[in-house]
Amino acid sequence: MMMVMVSRARLLGGVALGLLATTPAWAGTAPAGAPAASADPVAPAATGEAPPEGEGLGEIVVTATKRETSLQKTPIAISVLGAEALKDRHVQSLLDLADGTVPSLRVATFEARQSALTIGIRGIVPFDQNQTARDTGVGVYIDGVYIGRSQGLNSALFDIQRVEVLRGPQGTLFGRNTEGGALSLVTAQPTGKFGATLTGGIGNYGAYNSAVHLNLPEYHNISIKLDGVLQHQNAFVTNPLPGSAGWGYFNRIGGHAAALWKPVDGVSVELSYDQAKDQNTPFYSQLVNYNPAGLPVATLAQIAGNGGKLPSGTIAPLSPLVVVSGDDRMKRADIGVPQQLSVDQTHGFSTKLNYQITPDLELRSITAWRGVTTDQWDNSGGAHRTVFLPNSKFSRYSLSFMQQHQFSQEFQAVGNLPQFDYVAGLYYFTENARETAATPSTNQWNADGTGYTILSQVALGTITSNNQGWAPGSFFFQRGSVARAYSYAAFAQGTYTPAGFDAFHLTFGGRYTRDKRNGTLYLVQGKAANFPFTFDTNRFDPMVTAAFDATDAIHLYAKYSTGYRAGGANDRSQTFAAFGPETVKSYEIGSKMDLFDKRVRLNLAGYIMDRTGTQIDFDNVDTNPSSPTYNLHTEETRNAPGTSKIRGIEADLTANPVDGLTVGASYAYTYTNIPLTPNPFLNNTPTQVFVVFTPRNAASAYADYERPLAGSDAKLRFHLDGNYADPVYSFQNEATRTDRSFVMNGRIALADIPLTGAGTTMTVSLWSRNLLDTSFIYRRSAANARTLGDYANFNPPRTVGVEASVRF
Repeated sequence: MMMVMVSRARLLGGVALGLLATTPAWAGTAPAGAPAASADPVAPAATGEAPPEGEGLGEIVVTATKRETSLQKTPIAISVLGAEALKDRHVQSLLDLADGTVPSLRVATFEARQSALTIGIRGIVPFDQNQTARDTGVGVYIDGVYIGRSQGLNSALFDIQRVEVLRGPQGTLFGRNTEGGALSLVTAQPTGKFGATLTGGIGNYGAYNSAVHLNLPEYHNISIKLDGVLQHQNAFVTNPLPGSAGWGYFNRIGGHAAALWKPVDGVSVELSYDQAKDQNTPFYSQLVNYNPAGLPVATLAQIAGNGGKLPSGTIAPLSPLVVVSGDDRMKRADIGVPQQLSVDQTHGFSTKLNYQITPDLELRSITAWRGVTTDQWDNSGGAHRTVFLPNSKFSRYSLSFMQQHQFSQEFQAVGNLPQFDYVAGLYYFTENARETAATPSTNQWNADGTGYTILSQVALGTITSNNQGWAPGSFFFQRGSVARAYSYAAFAQGTYTPAGFDAFHLTFGGRYTRDKRNGTLYLVQGKAANFPFTFDTNRFDPMVTAAFDATDAIHLYAKYSTGYRAGGANDRSQTFAAFGPETVKSYEIGSKMDLFDKRVRLNLAGYIMDRTGTQIDFDNVDTNPSSPTYNLHTEETRNAPGTSKIRGIEADLTANPVDGLTVGASYAYTYTNIPLTPNPFLNNTPTQVFVVFTPRNAASAYADYERPLAGSDAKLRFHLDGNYADPVYSFQNEATRTDRSFVMNGRIALADIPLTGAGTTMTVSLWSRNLLDTSFIYRRSAANARTLGDYANFNPPRTVGVEASVRF
């Protein structure tokens, strides 16, 4: 299998956004106007068969329009990572895509936690979607099933055939919460032929991984596939407290089973079940400077004379035990703190029915149940986010216990008429989510900061905000909430190609959505409460695209579309304050070109997006140990007034200069501007706010080289990629930015070594992520700049390993 990194170009109104299709020379071809296709076709890009020499870049088949179409002839901006591309980068979970493999796709941790991810596309990146009653602006799908919560998104990936990144609003075919786009994960289907792949590997930081993918022979028209994965890595920041975990640890295990039944021609039934468990710890939060405002440093005598509080206008002294790390990623924490493993458990079951009524009409049904539970244990800050006061408590242990269950049902009709292709469907989604949260302190300073003790995890006496532990039964719950969501939709999309003018295609469609949500904040600061909220709205999202085939190799299009992100409520507020939806209008133009006998592929696109009702989170954490609300994290969400502007240009280039060598580069320029928004923590003062984790300039490049070994069917493969991004904002209401980032990954593989037994081969590889061991801050806050200093999180260090796979 070979890497596929495809960008389907869209150019939206007036700004050129470029999309680069990176396709190996042996990708297969499918006609653009293919008849109603199977629900989950196998993209030729994932087959890995080498093409005849001299054929240049091949086509890639995608299913972004609910049917099989050629990527270059499909007027949607999309990037595709095939199975081999994921192996080349040693991508084990979605967080591994945070290096910028696809420049317009932004993946980051929420806070410092591996247990929940923030995912954005084209400047639509939420700050805090890690809640019960709110949604993301980018929809994540597994085999066509929408995933309602961000918790659990970093579970181990199973046998992924391809990852499709659909850029820009996808409100017509994919619906609510896809205003920025959709991220679609497609797993490999049962083949009906016996085959197995066994994989095992080891790496630094005590890493090891293994996987088994087993296809059983078809029996009575039933094909079965079984997958199992295990991924482990020890912490890369050591915790000096004996018996406690370090930071950056993960242990992921999961299983997946799929059965495909074809009782008669034209009918298929696919049943799929998956279950996974992810144990992890957050990345370490480091103090990168102290007293950046240059305030007078209070003495211990001054603090004692002021009743144990800081005198006005001063900053607390720094404990001699605390290390100010600056630009260096710490390998060992300065302060030992209790740190348990966070645990995410996910499960899902789906049923897909396909009925090919005629060669020109297929009916489909996708029924799915999914759920996730998260036990969050985040003690990543130690003394780096808390003011030092004599004998005060410190080290905020952020605990959250969340359960979510969802059900979805989708019906589709995919068909063709003379000069007209169409998709129509109905959709229903419901979910129930609940969460409780507590933030005890785990450590206590001595009188002068030269030592500390670990507090009891069992509360002694009455449980209060100042007397609580972190053992079950000792929590002082800061909040407890429950939320329910219901969504109903009807959608249709069609493409008309006039008779006698088959170079022109007009696509139009729309989706009607009815969203209802309600919930209750039933616990606030350890006391029973009753703060209800409701949300009920109707929404219609249209789309129209005009496409023109200038030649067989040059395709142009212009597109208008809309999307929206549902409203909700912020469960970190003290009243479950509700907020409205945000909507986006998108204008795009694009070109897709195969040049020089398909040796070069250049895709360009540009877009303008105008967003209204932008959801902005203002957050505040009380870090003063003498405060009655110490450790309290309060957050309020407001809809920004006016129109937020997002403008972008993307360009993707792929070339096959000589047989066996494929090189590519992608670039994304993203401009964002949000109007001044009232800050509820500053008496509603209009405040400049920002889009998080969105670099102005981002780029990636790669090279793949494959050489057959003389006298053997084995091949030698080389892969190298580099990924760059400008500094970004990591908080919506802070002007502080992170570092520039640059990450290289590499892999050398001796592939398809023949073994004894017909068709049995082995592949042995040496891989590295962050090959140059670059160190940069990906998340930074100056919220404590006048009380302590900036804290930040660094990217993971270099990891290396060897891996072997045997395919039967």
